[in-house]
Formats: sequence, C-alpha cells, structure tokens
Amino acid sequence: MHLPRQLGSLHDLPDSPEAYDEVLADVTEQALARLTPEGNLEHPDCDDDIGDTSLGITSLLALAWQRTKDPRLPEAVRRSTDFHLRERVYTDDNPGYPNLRVRGSGLPYARYVLEAGAHPIGDWPSTVWSLLQAVNLLDLAEGLLDDERTAALRAMAHGYWRWLTEATFFNPQEAGNQAIGCVVGGLMLARHLPPEEGERVRERAIALYTDEIRAHRVRDRGALLPPEHGGAYDNNYGPISLSFLAQAHRVSGAEIFAEDGDAVARYLDARLTTGGFDFGGPRYSEQHSGFESVLGLRYFGHRVGADLGRYRGDTSWGRYAVKPDGGVDGHFAWMLVWHIQDTTPWHRTPSTQPVRHQLRAGGVSVAFDSRMTPSLIEADGTYLLPAAVNRQHGFGPVVDGFLLCRPMGEVRVRDVRTGGLAAKLVTKPVVTRDHVLRHVRSLYVTDGTRLWTAVAVERLPGEPYLLAGLPYVSDDGDRLRRVAEAEVASAGDLRLTHPTAEGPEYFDARADTTQEQAAFTLAADPRGYGNPDEGWSHLVASTAVEATPVPGGPDDLHVFAVRYGPGDTFRASFDRTPDGLTVRTEAFTAVIGDPAGDEHGEPLLTLRG
Repeated sequence: MHLPRQLGSLHDLPDSPEAYDEVLADVTEQALARLTPEGNLEHPDCDDDIGDTSLGITSLLALAWQRTKDPRLPEAVRRSTDFHLRERVYTDDNPGYPNLRVRGSGLPYARYVLEAGAHPIGDWPSTVWSLLQAVNLLDLAEGLLDDERTAALRAMAHGYWRWLTEATFFNPQEAGNQAIGCVVGGLMLARHLPPEEGERVRERAIALYTDEIRAHRVRDRGALLPPEHGGAYDNNYGPISLSFLAQAHRVSGAEIFAEDGDAVARYLDARLTTGGFDFGGPRYSEQHSGFESVLGLRYFGHRVGADLGRYRGDTSWGRYAVKPDGGVDGHFAWMLVWHIQDTTPWHRTPSTQPVRHQLRAGGVSVAFDSRMTPSLIEADGTYLLPAAVNRQHGFGPVVDGFLLCRPMGEVRVRDVRTGGLAAKLVTKPVVTRDHVLRHVRSLYVTDGTRLWTAVAVERLPGEPYLLAGLPYVSDDGDRLRRVAEAEVASAGDLRLTHPTAEGPEYFDARADTTQEQAAFTLAADPRGYGNPDEGWSHLVASTAVEATPVPGGPDDLHVFAVRYGPGDTFRASFDRTPDGLTVRTEAFTAVIGDPAGDEHGEPLLTLRG
C-alpha cells in the first residue's frame, strides 16, 4: 500500500507564468460549465467547508480576466459575486454556535455547513476563508465590478472582520493557521477602507498577531512555533501557516512576520528529510497540504536559503482544492491567487549550515527531536520511525526493557564535516531504572548514501540491545510505499522483531495500517478535534530493528554499530586510545572524546575518511 496523501515534492510543479495561465484556463472552463443561472460556482458535491467556495472561484476568474481579458469572464464574475452577497452571507446567529461574545450582533459571517445548526463549530474558519476570498476579489475588481457591487463587497468584508474580532472569541479552535489567516484578512482589508478606519484595522490585526498568536507560541526543537490544534506543529497546517506569514509580510512589510516566518522555515528545514517526507502533528499526521503550502515554502525557502520545496505535498491538490471526482473546489482559492501573484523563485539547493536538530548529506538525513533522539531516519530512499518498546519510543540502548534515550541533564552536540563525510556526535546523560546515571554517546556519520550509527554507554547488566528503528516507508516514484523492513547491517547480531500481542496499541509494520490511522485509533479525541495524534504516544510496542553489542569492545563499555543503506560487509571496531574511544568502520575512523568533554563540557570528535 501507499501513503494516500504524500506524493511529489512541491517544487517539481511548474510555476512559470505560462503554467499558471494553463491552471487558470482549466479553472475557467470548469467554472463556466458549472455556473448556475443563480450565479453559483460551488462544486455540486460540496456540503461542508462550503461558505467561501463559490466566492473563491469568483476570485480566480477575476485573476484570469486580469491576465487574459477573456470576454466571457466579466459577466460570470458579476453574477457569482451577486450570488454570494445574496445567498451566502448570514447575519442571524447560527443555532448552537458556542463561541459568541455578542448575541444578535447582525454582523455577517460564513457557514461551514449551510443548514442552520449543522456543525456550527466550523463557522469561524469559514468566515476567515470567506474574508480572504473577498479581499482578493476587491484587489482584482477594477474593470469587473461596478461601484455598487464593490461597496457591498467591501461592507461585507468589513463585517466579516468585525464578526471575527468583536462578535466572537478570537481563534476559538486554537488553530494557528486560522488565526494568522484572520490577521492577513485584516491587513488586506485595511487597504480598501478609508485611511483612518483602515489604519485602525491594520493596527488591530498586528496587535492580535502579537498578543494572541505570537505570545502563545510553543517551543519545539529549539524553535517557537504558532500553536496548532493542541500541538506545536502540524504537517498539514504548519506549512499553511508559513504561507500566511509570507502573505502578511508581503502585504504589511512588518518585519515581525518575516522574523517569525524565517524561524518556522528553519525549523521545517531541520525536521524535513532530504526526500521530503515528514510525519506528525495534532490533526493531520500524514495528510500533507498541497497548493496551500507553496507560497510559504517558496517565499521563506528563498529567504533562509533552504530547499523547502522538497516537501512532499499532496500533489492531487497541487494547483487547487479538488473533490473526489477531480473537479475544482473554491476552498482556499486565495492561496492560489497569492502564489500566482508572487514571483519569488524556488531555492533548490540544500542549506550547507549544520543545524542542531538535523544531519543531512546527499540522500541521507536524520531529523532529531527536542531530546536529540532521531525522530526520522532516511537512507537509500527508506524511512525509519522511532520504534516502541514497553510504551517507550525512540532510538537507543535497551536494558531489561528500559530504553535509554530520555536525557537527565544537558544534551551536547558536535558537528564535523571532512571530505565527503558529515557527522554529528550527541552526548546525553540518562538515568537507568535503578537510578544510575550513565552517558550515552551516539555518533552519526554519513557519506550521502549510507548512514552509520555508533553508540557507546557504560557497561550495562543483562543482555542489552540497540533499538534501531521502525521501518516504515520507501520511495516509490512519486509515492511512498509502506514497508516492513529496511536495508540495515550491524557489527553485532541483528534482528527484526514484530509485536507478538494484538490490538491497536501494537504496531506491526507488516499490516496495512499507517502511522496516522494507528494514532487516531488510540486517540482520546475524535479525528479532527483536540490532538488526536497524541494517540501514537500510547503505542506499547512496534516492529523494531534490534542490534546486539559489537563483540570485542572495551571491557567497561557496551558499544553498538549499525549501518543504514546499501553496502558490502559491514565492519566496525571500538578501541580505547589516549585521545578517547576510536571507532573504525570500512568507511571512516572517528575518535570520540571523554564523556566529560572539553574545558566547557562540549563533546570532542575527530573524523577522517
């Protein structure tokens, strides 16, 4: 089986003006064939996330007309604008909506589901999306809408802004992407209001960003990130937030949006594999976004000098939102408008600066979590997740069922590059179950094709082994194919184990189940609410690669050596020398210094090929 949503890298989609004109021509033909006598441009099968969709198609038709002057489009834009103003603007409170601060305000809003009282919780984001469609149309209205229609559209958009910021609680779903989108709507609306009123809206938008979003950022892997549905980052919504930050900076010029976007971009670059695969998040662990991510990845990838476009998006949504039949849906159409208007080029080469939470060279990458334990290993097109044993997740030595990867003290890192090799040494104090402090030293070395991991720890009782990952997916053209094994070698014995017990808390990689499905099955909240991906933390055991100690190592240490990726016979030896612990493999020699480190306690590492 394949992962359903992670397909090709987004920077592989053509983004020339000619390519975008082809996209708009496609939208035009679909829309003109769909347009009803009433002016409705909604997809016939649309029933939720619907309040902004017809207006979204209208804005795309307006952009197409500005670029091509197709004579069929002005009438379609006017009729569909009239339809939205007449049929899709609601001023009576939606029965059951829980987040009002003012009842009976009479202010306009958009509905997530048109039927009164049906799933009203989605009305806040739907109104944000409708605001964004409206301000895009206002930007493109010249030559298309008469003064009366333009005034009505402007009044509706201003009413949306007031409903979002006065009549309701701001950001009631604690969703960073929705909240930043609302701020962008205010910044764009301000340009269409009289100067004094426009300045008030602009100041309010920036204050909301500063006080309600930025002040509540969540730290992960050394970065401060907009919180998303109960988590720090979401693989669907995080890049969408990055696109909103890009548009906020484009519209306002305020440096705060550039600074925060740069921080999110560097964070994403560190956690993203070379092949563009990533997983995890509170709502959509593997259902990556498509065209909604393009603006942010391109804009900030260019700013920070990183190839963020390698992100494996949902390229079935690579141009615009679609329904199962492939037909265009106007949802999120404002993002297509923006990344057509923005001419920032893709930055396509990797950043060469070593970063704490990543090791990357060629086709090999290791992403590290906040504890500097690998969160994802990629080698030779195969990706391994942290394995689980006795409810503990990670990579590291296991003794009597206890995984030694949770730090008890400061984690130190040393990066070294020499010749064609790149290496990272992580030294981590850990505590065993019987309260003994030990130092785990983990060395990661890559030549761009293979990854070697060498781990040393003070000698452990019993029969310890190295938990070396859960094989999960492999590249298969533009798809990611589920796998249950990987090309891994060990200088000791190697085994691939699978859970012997059954149940949702046991993840067997041989089953046709994805990480996301397993997480949601174990979640306390329904899919799409709260932080269902926390369910993965309840996993008891998983398929795992396990390596036994290397024979003939130093008497006072247990040492492990594993190689990920192709190769002939794997050789590794460990010897004590005056300079520290010498590690020799078929590809390199490394010397790992004393656990105490240098005069500042920082780890010592030398490397040669």
